Amino acid sequence: MKDSTGGRLPLLRLAGLTVAALCIHGYHSGVEDGEIYVPAAKKLLHPELYPYATEFFQAHGHLSLFGNILEWTAKLTHLSMDWTLFGWFMLSLFATLVSCWLFVDACFSHARAKWTAILVFTAVLTMPATNTGLLLIDPYLTSRSFSTPLTIFALASLLEKRYARVAIAMLVTATIHPQMIAYLLFLAGVIYITERVKTRVPEPVPVLASAIGMLPTGFHFTPATGPYREALYSRDYFFLYNWSWYHWLGMLAPLAILAWFWKSDLRGTQPAFKQISFALIPFGLISIALAALFCSGELEMFVRLQPLRSFHLITLLFVLLLAGIAGEYLAKRRNWVPLAFAVPLAIGMFLVARQTYPNSAQVELPSRTSSNPWVNTLLWISQNTPTNAVFAVDSRYFKDEPTDVHGFRAISERSALADYYKDGGVVSLFPALAVEWKQMSDATYGLNHFNESQFRDLKKAYPDVTWTVIHGSAPAGMQCPYQQNSYSVCRVPALNASAVKPVATNPVG
Repeated sequence: MKDSTGGRLPLLRLAGLTVAALCIHGYHSGVEDGEIYVPAAKKLLHPELYPYATEFFQAHGHLSLFGNILEWTAKLTHLSMDWTLFGWFMLSLFATLVSCWLFVDACFSHARAKWTAILVFTAVLTMPATNTGLLLIDPYLTSRSFSTPLTIFALASLLEKRYARVAIAMLVTATIHPQMIAYLLFLAGVIYITERVKTRVPEPVPVLASAIGMLPTGFHFTPATGPYREALYSRDYFFLYNWSWYHWLGMLAPLAILAWFWKSDLRGTQPAFKQISFALIPFGLISIALAALFCSGELEMFVRLQPLRSFHLITLLFVLLLAGIAGEYLAKRRNWVPLAFAVPLAIGMFLVARQTYPNSAQVELPSRTSSNPWVNTLLWISQNTPTNAVFAVDSRYFKDEPTDVHGFRAISERSALADYYKDGGVVSLFPALAVEWKQMSDATYGLNHFNESQFRDLKKAYPDVTWTVIHGSAPAGMQCPYQQNSYSVCRVPALNASAVKPVATNPVG
């Protein structure tokens, strides 16, 4: 395989950097958004799993082929889903570095600029994209793990005018992450328009028309109310007026520097460098304008379109461009400069990773045990409870210090009532789930301090619940076959049929 200059891609070096990235940033399956994506894939592979409340992860899952790809891979390779997730994580990480190389190869002439860009990006790839709620690359597998390298590959191909590659990459991205393809189409449309204006050729813009046709339906020109309003406003980064000054700096400073890149005649850059530097400016400014517009009361139902997610792509490309310029000007006849940039950044990001997951191994390979007491409890549940068990867990468990944001469903492979934080994020995108989410998350709020009588009340409201996890001492009268490291796994007391008073929910999504 060759890059745009006709030289061979440095695949072995990029593979080595992939391993380095794993060591620096770690791997943690089932954390954060993995709580949404992993159960969807596991249920496709094993349909008997998760018989209850599947709507909280299948609302996303049915829109993408991400889970199907994992299912097909596991069946083809006869690997467990956990090892399939890790294998795809490494492959996606490698694909991201390859696509980044193709991008910087299109923008820079000299190897020193390209390698500085790639080394710096490898060192900081889990940095946040300003206040969007996204990292450049997650230390776990989600559909963004696929869409990000495809997006960068599409842009590199677009800059090189290899339109067949662009079309294929866009098509595949659309089947994997329908939301992220909208940002790619938008940026491609901006590039298209700037090229047409430059050459003064008045032509229609089919890319933008396609993007408009992809907007979701079901939006209303009314303020959000009730449980949905609570879920929507729990994502404070959706609303620009909640952003701090340093968030604004992280958003506006790259646009200002990109403007300087566009106006300056910088050494060692190719035409694509100026082209993408300019295109990212209106791309970002229009996104900010839309985000500000959606903050108004009559339009706040549209805020879940998250126009500021464009800054995930802007930040990622900006890091590559800025590091490339630094390498071009500072690394000439100084081969040590790229490492001098990358190594301190890598050490800093490693320390951040350890602070983010202090109770977990840096690289959490699939295993039957864990050094994290919460994860170890969930692994015991997956091995020792029935597959049709339905659990009640404190709805705020995600913020408990020992959890390291590991999701209950993703690791235990068992159904559970909705939690407040991660399922609340799903509700912010799918308002129809709001009432059910509110009822379930309220019912289990403070569960770690329930007594036996309160568990019986919970059983009356949700008769399908059969088990619970308690962080702390189990109440008297509960049968708890697992009690270790401050966690207890207990059976919820059974009720007589006359005592059952189910709430109105939709337990099988």
